[in-house]
Amino acid sequence: MPSKRTYLDHAATTPMLPEARDAWLDAAAIWANPSSPHAEGRAARAALENARERVRGALGWNGEVIFTSGASEALTIGLTRAKAQRRLVSAVEHDAVFRAAPDAEELPVRNGEVGEENLKEALARPGSAVVAIQSVNSETGTHLLTSDCDFPAQAVRAAGGLLLADCSQSAAKYPLPEADMIVISAHKLGGPVGIGALLVRDFSILKPSGGQERGYRAGTENLPGAMAFATALEAMNMDSWATTAEERLGFRDALGRYGQVLCPGPQCSHIFAVAAPKLSANAMLVRMDALGFAISAGSACSSGTLKPSRVLQGFGIDPDLARRTVRISVGWSTKPEELDAFAEAWGQVNA
Repeated sequence: MPSKRTYLDHAATTPMLPEARDAWLDAAAIWANPSSPHAEGRAARAALENARERVRGALGWNGEVIFTSGASEALTIGLTRAKAQRRLVSAVEHDAVFRAAPDAEELPVRNGEVGEENLKEALARPGSAVVAIQSVNSETGTHLLTSDCDFPAQAVRAAGGLLLADCSQSAAKYPLPEADMIVISAHKLGGPVGIGALLVRDFSILKPSGGQERGYRAGTENLPGAMAFATALEAMNMDSWATTAEERLGFRDALGRYGQVLCPGPQCSHIFAVAAPKLSANAMLVRMDALGFAISAGSACSSGTLKPSRVLQGFGIDPDLARRTVRISVGWSTKPEELDAFAEAWGQVNA
């Protein structure tokens, strides 16, 4: 085992920001249940609502904020309790979407986007729909929804539907897209594991279930997580990362000299899918891990399987190319010299 390890799997989870870690520990001292009516409970409730307002403010969101245990729960709430009769999802969504909505209609993705005509055709069928489209794809880094692309939201609303944007990989890194519901995961942006949020334009678009969070989610509220989540959102700024966007994209291009970088559409600067010239993805993971580098093959929820990536299939990637594709993802703590070292090792393994 190499004495020095380089972590390049930040799309799976990224280290907590120091500010978020401090906030998490400080909030642990406010140990009462925020739903309790006594003075201690009221103090915890006040702190929770402060965290909610800070999340709203950090994201520039004018609607409601429901704290969840993470992105998977937020997706489940949005997909199963939205006041809609049908569910449409892009073919390249995270596995959590398909677990929550196994009967959903798939929207094909071409050239890195859900085509306008395909979306309108699906929306024209009987029954209102909730439509799930990622902001940034977790396996390829492809931008499917951006803040300057308004046709999906306009088309969905014109048809009387609701747009659900999974922003797990883009929140606090890129502006939020126009949507009725937005999913966020704290541990993808420097916050703790076990806390996330569903941003909702208005509570009227969801069916309540009783319990906490205004009756839209049951379970004792995770106050330390919420406080650390809010702090991470306020502290996260890609301009202050240890690497610049130019350095990260230069790193991507360097990997392409000994393999093929998959760019099925507009690309972000922190998640890259790269196919090795000959070795399988699993073989590359073993080789690079032995050299001291942590990477993955697709999303963390599916990389342990031997099945072809459903996401890469959805993007229309050749099956042989998909079997050789690994994911390298950069985070706030990644240093330029770590990218240089990985690029050199990648070249040596694949020369």
